[in-house]
Amino acid sequence: MSAAPPHVLIIGAGTGGLCLAHGLRRAGISVAVYERHRDRTEGLLGYRVGIGPTGSRALRECLPPELFATFLATCARPPHYFNVVTQRLRQTATFGLRPSADPVRTEHSVARMVLRQVLLTGLEDVVQFDKTFTRYEQRDDGTVTAHFADGTSATGDLLVAADGTHSAVRRQYLPHAVTRDAGTINIATRIPLTPHTSGLIPERVQQGISLIFGVGGMMGVLHVMEFKWDADRAIKPGVSEADAARLRDWPGLAHDTTTDNINLIIWSAANRFPADIMERRGEDLVQVALNLTSNWHPHLRELLAHADPASALPIKVSTSEPVPPWKSSTVTLLGDAIHTMTPGRGVGANTALRDARLLCAQLSRATAGDKTLLQAVADYEAVMAPYGFARVAESLNRSGTNGDDRMYRPVVGRLALLGARGYFGVTSRVPPLRRRFVDEFHTYEGD
Repeated sequence: MSAAPPHVLIIGAGTGGLCLAHGLRRAGISVAVYERHRDRTEGLLGYRVGIGPTGSRALRECLPPELFATFLATCARPPHYFNVVTQRLRQTATFGLRPSADPVRTEHSVARMVLRQVLLTGLEDVVQFDKTFTRYEQRDDGTVTAHFADGTSATGDLLVAADGTHSAVRRQYLPHAVTRDAGTINIATRIPLTPHTSGLIPERVQQGISLIFGVGGMMGVLHVMEFKWDADRAIKPGVSEADAARLRDWPGLAHDTTTDNINLIIWSAANRFPADIMERRGEDLVQVALNLTSNWHPHLRELLAHADPASALPIKVSTSEPVPPWKSSTVTLLGDAIHTMTPGRGVGANTALRDARLLCAQLSRATAGDKTLLQAVADYEAVMAPYGFARVAESLNRSGTNGDDRMYRPVVGRLALLGARGYFGVTSRVPPLRRRFVDEFHTYEGD
């Protein structure tokens, strides 16, 4: 005999929370999402996130089929190469990536804000904006009540923290579960893609994802985002009729301002940046990026000079500290709310989507009467926490996202840089190593 479907409260309308909301709704489980931002246009900027097989599988299983097709239509052109270049734009290595007709087993380039608009589609009656969570109460009858800064509250059978790295739910529920600075800072910029800015970078850089290993421990990543619509929201020539129809019918296109652009992000150890870097914005922040890259190729510096000042964003990279298992209850967590990770492996969003898929499956089993709600939560957490914190550790020790990396040290940093460049150079030139690298790029799923 099936149990009465629970009512689930989700705090946070980010990638994982919205994916979970879609999955629960498809499973016939009542859900409400509470988001602190005032409306669907506020919040994330349109920087790139890579959605790999893990994330795509979760989206395919949780989203309605027509919305998953819309997700695919809104992805930017996929990268054809993974490149490693010096700060002078000299090629250290290049790896040809394999195209795939399978929409799940491929790497999708997605703008964060576009993805958010996709995931908000169809949840207009589920998501409540301008709701800042303050605290929760677990009641004797097994329900849980969330309280908000505007004086309102909501009661359900399960509260899911999907409110990110600075989760207010986690602070109350698991006060010993903390995040710490990874010791690095990013400056993210977005440059309009024009014939002029496109001409500043080599063809393979235009067509791929490029990691920049600069001397002195100044790193960067560059990727070009080209979408199926132009700056006027008109569908570009050559887009399939099916995708064109989906995009014309998609309400999210009217809410988002993302257009073709170049993402250029620089990062290094935190001590390389001004003490007040997190307060800098606009032209001032772009100038900081230019000051830190004075020895970079003039074309890269010109790209920075053309950055949209409103897009410039300082990011203090954080990482979670692992926590031992906790007693499961009517509160649980997913994504960055429990396992914040650096961008070193590029799997933060994919891991949050994996959480959503797993939690949805467990709650569906509870609704079917296969287990109790608390057992479903416990079974979810028993799997989620180990793989989540494993991804945290892997990400921290990858690509210089840890401020303690040797690359940032005064003397040994140059040797570490030469070693990293040498590794990529040899790997790209030795066929078995090159194949293994490309295989890992395509198949790493965080599983």
